[in-house]
Amino acid sequence: MATNSSDSSQVRATSPDASCLVVQDPPSGLLAVIVIDDMTLGPAAGGIRTQHHADLVSAVKQAAELARAMTLKCAIAGLDAGGGKGVVLAHPGLDRRAAFAKLGEHVQQLGGCFRTAGDLGTSMDDLRAMATTCEYVHTEEGDLARSVARGLLKCLEAMCRVREREVAGLRVAVQGCGAIGAAVARAVAQRGMVPVLADVNHSRAQALATELGAEMWPAAGILGAPVDIVAPCAVGGVITKVSAAGVRAWGVCGAANNIIVDEEAERALMARRVWCVPDVIASAGAVVDGIGRTVMGLDDRTALVDRLGEIAEAVLREALETGEPASRVAARIADARIAARREAING
Repeated sequence: MATNSSDSSQVRATSPDASCLVVQDPPSGLLAVIVIDDMTLGPAAGGIRTQHHADLVSAVKQAAELARAMTLKCAIAGLDAGGGKGVVLAHPGLDRRAAFAKLGEHVQQLGGCFRTAGDLGTSMDDLRAMATTCEYVHTEEGDLARSVARGLLKCLEAMCRVREREVAGLRVAVQGCGAIGAAVARAVAQRGMVPVLADVNHSRAQALATELGAEMWPAAGILGAPVDIVAPCAVGGVITKVSAAGVRAWGVCGAANNIIVDEEAERALMARRVWCVPDVIASAGAVVDGIGRTVMGLDDRTALVDRLGEIAEAVLREALETGEPASRVAARIADARIAARREAING
């Protein structure tokens, strides 16, 4: 996947099966990495994240972890795609318009092997700048956010079926009121659930709360709010073994990536009978919509998005039967599909 440009180079990512393209453009201040985790099922799909990093190694590590999650997400959702991720290192001297246009050139040179869209820290203006040099970037934020919300809602309904709880009236703590969090909050409210909102941007949360007539909660304490479901829809890594002890909800189902830090944290939740829908399922609506349209040629992706609820229910029931973390069950299902395709390819 290396390009012919002198300002890009390949390095080995943290996963032995992944490859990583490092892109540099000194005039614009661009330093970015694109990790391709797996393309067994099809082109790699994943967003572009823009974030401060102490060094390139930490950016590669983050991109590799997120790319792996995208591989699982695409596989378990039944998509003809693998996983990838881009990370742009943010810094004060970054000329964002020029930098993202240059990044678009490199994604374009990959010839469709990497299909991308927005992610944390990347604005619509950034994506539009990429689109001036690249045809493989999705620039419409609203439709993907609505698809994420629809898929997550189906997962919430699945949790209620397994738990034998009524959907209407459930209190759902939505952490993050950006495009995706706002879409989730609106979907939750329309379904008769009660959203409880929090965001580090207080005015953004206040505006959404006013629109929905919803309750607000301090951002620092939202994971411990007295609710039924916690839905992290901002940054990942928010549930650790320590923070799991403060979760008062009976379920976790969010649209952020890599919500639970590790299996130890997930088992800490399990020990307290807190159920978790793996975020590779709950957050998959956007990639289902995007890949379903651009790669699989589906005019209507609704059924594929709605199927995420059925997948979540099957994973939760198997986790209950086996005593395994739901994330491990989901990964096994996804890996089995990839392995089957590799076997078919290799004859």
